[in-house]
Amino acid sequence: MTNPAGLPHARHYTAGRWSDSRTHGESRNPATGELLGTYADGGAEEARAAISAARRAFDTTDWARDRHLRARALSEMADQLALRREEFVRLLARENGKILDEAAFEIDMSIPKLRYYAALALADHGTAAEVRPGLYSMTLREPAGVAGVIVPWNAPVVLAVRSFAPALAAGCTVAVKLPGRTGLINGLLAEVVAATTALPAGALNMFTESGNAGAPLLVSSAEVDVLSYTGSTTVGRTIMEQAAPTLKTLSLELGGKTPMLVFDDADLAAAVPVLTKAVTTFAGQFCMAGSRILVQRGIADELRRRLAAALEAVEVGPGDDPASEMGAMIDERNAERVERIVAEAADYADVVVRGERKGAFIRPSLVEVTDVTAAIVQQEVFGPVATFEVFDTEAEAVARANATEYGLSASIWTRDVDRPLRVGRELKAGTVWTNTWAVVHDQFEEGGFKQSGIGRLNGVRGLEEFQETKHLVHLAPRA
Repeated sequence: MTNPAGLPHARHYTAGRWSDSRTHGESRNPATGELLGTYADGGAEEARAAISAARRAFDTTDWARDRHLRARALSEMADQLALRREEFVRLLARENGKILDEAAFEIDMSIPKLRYYAALALADHGTAAEVRPGLYSMTLREPAGVAGVIVPWNAPVVLAVRSFAPALAAGCTVAVKLPGRTGLINGLLAEVVAATTALPAGALNMFTESGNAGAPLLVSSAEVDVLSYTGSTTVGRTIMEQAAPTLKTLSLELGGKTPMLVFDDADLAAAVPVLTKAVTTFAGQFCMAGSRILVQRGIADELRRRLAAALEAVEVGPGDDPASEMGAMIDERNAERVERIVAEAADYADVVVRGERKGAFIRPSLVEVTDVTAAIVQQEVFGPVATFEVFDTEAEAVARANATEYGLSASIWTRDVDRPLRVGRELKAGTVWTNTWAVVHDQFEEGGFKQSGIGRLNGVRGLEEFQETKHLVHLAPRA
């Protein structure tokens, strides 16, 4: 659909039908300010409609009981997304600001994730036993009911799929709240859902809102049985409070402050390009951003020199320019926020590289700090900024790495074959990489320790977040 100006207009998709809202929002390219289109900007009314449609589909269709239907629908959805891959990549680069390679990375993670959960929909496990003569017990996995999903703007396609795909595979029906800042991408994803003919009307419902009227209803509604949220720790805490009266199951992937531990024996030629990407991917707007560089003293001077040079050489530009190595932040206001954080850090730390800002663009910064309690160490910046912290021993490296409230991920750089296991077991993080970063596999769970969340996404556990376990007991007396 187009608006009066002839630009795209994205709508909600609920109960198998398209709907508009009285309020429309504008979608703009963060790199240029160009108007890309408009979108239906929903709220409480759209949230209620999505919840109602999901409940009706769960109660009145075969979706919850027919695993073959679920597998077929998820496979078909993957095919539909693959058909429009290039369209998604181009639009992500323009509306979301990320560079083309990062946009392709997002879509190329989403398609196999749908296929993985299509396969997992056909699998099951449980326990059955004759407990004593004539008395039998078994456990069955059942869908929890209606799932609510709240999606952030930094990677809207893959983070939506990561939650709704296992929910659908488990047999839940879903109401998804998508962010206003990616209104056109949301509409394109809804078109993929609408084109999935095997999906019953109301099984997957999507609405977009820029405000905060609809999302709280997904949290508080007694008609929503489980909620999956990806976003900040602050909002995660609020969700736990608001969900408490309904005792619904929560899956929360929250903030991160990923420490990258670089030991004396690390291969710096291999490490520096990855450390640079860990700071600049999605312009640092990434929960797993490698925002803390912890380096052993023996190589600190060399790594500081190499990393500073690499960050200063990053080509910053529009996401749809193939020459760009880092795109714009989501908007100018967030770029200004990051600029202020670095300026404030200069009062207590050494700014090795200070990234200049122009509009929504801000170049990467590197800030050397000794005090682990400093604000720039403790707080999630959500921008292209990394701290540089020097340690002497393994024990000090672990203590520093664990010194924040976050525990989403960590990375260890070393040639010592035993050190990753030794150090990795001591790190309070849900994922620990060795000599790499941001590697995620659909069949292996991810999630946070401490204030980085509860529950897990991906893998079998990701599906189980949307299931209940039922115990059936059968007495069969002897004849």
